[in-house]
Amino acid sequence: MKHIPRKRFGQHFLTDEGVIHAIVSAINPQPDDVLVEIGPGLGALTHPLLERIPRLHVVELDRDIIARLKKNWPPEKLVIHEGDALKFDFGSLGNKLRVCGNLPYNISSPLLFHLKEYAGQISDMTFMLQKEVVDRMVAAPSTPAYGRLSVMLQRSFHMESLFDVPPEAFDPPPKVDSAIVRMIPKPPGSYPILDESHFAEIVAAAFSQRRKTLRNTLGKMIGEEAFGVAGINPGLRAENLGVSDYEKLALL
Repeated sequence: MKHIPRKRFGQHFLTDEGVIHAIVSAINPQPDDVLVEIGPGLGALTHPLLERIPRLHVVELDRDIIARLKKNWPPEKLVIHEGDALKFDFGSLGNKLRVCGNLPYNISSPLLFHLKEYAGQISDMTFMLQKEVVDRMVAAPSTPAYGRLSVMLQRSFHMESLFDVPPEAFDPPPKVDSAIVRMIPKPPGSYPILDESHFAEIVAAAFSQRRKTLRNTLGKMIGEEAFGVAGINPGLRAENLGVSDYEKLALL
């Protein structure tokens, strides 16, 4: 029986065999990996991954898909974690996790922030996302795509856009282009320890009104003298600052 994609779950199932092969090659799963797939769907990636590793963890919310997965693979080979990936404790699976998946585009940003909390237990992540989101993730300062998502993720991860995926690679085809991104957590000690919630507040405030200067967006949080101490011109806009600049402001 054909599974009908559910809009509320943001389901678009990957069907292009060439793209599937390219993604699996990019992940390059090894037999001893603790690999976790988010949103396995109808198994487009699940099947070729299980041809290369003895055991795979998957996180899935759709009960119909869960029932299909249980019919196709025994529990000792496919470990199914039933529930919302936004609430799942990835840390419960141990360390050196490798995470992958065709992420639901309607929850991609909050899911990336959720996974950021487990960066210390993750070796790498390979995801398919909306191309616009990937462009924002890897954007450099002073470019149109650079924003809050860029800063927040680049603080914790090295990221690389690997290749684009057209809408016709899916059923049903999404209305947007997609892209594959690789995320590798930065090693401990490679970036300054600070109050993460304060850092997030500063970045959010700075980008809340992109066309305004830092003096206007951050003036109430950071005084004029503090900008001088950090060596940052308050006449600049949020998009002109690199990650290290925001770290300096958060450490004041």
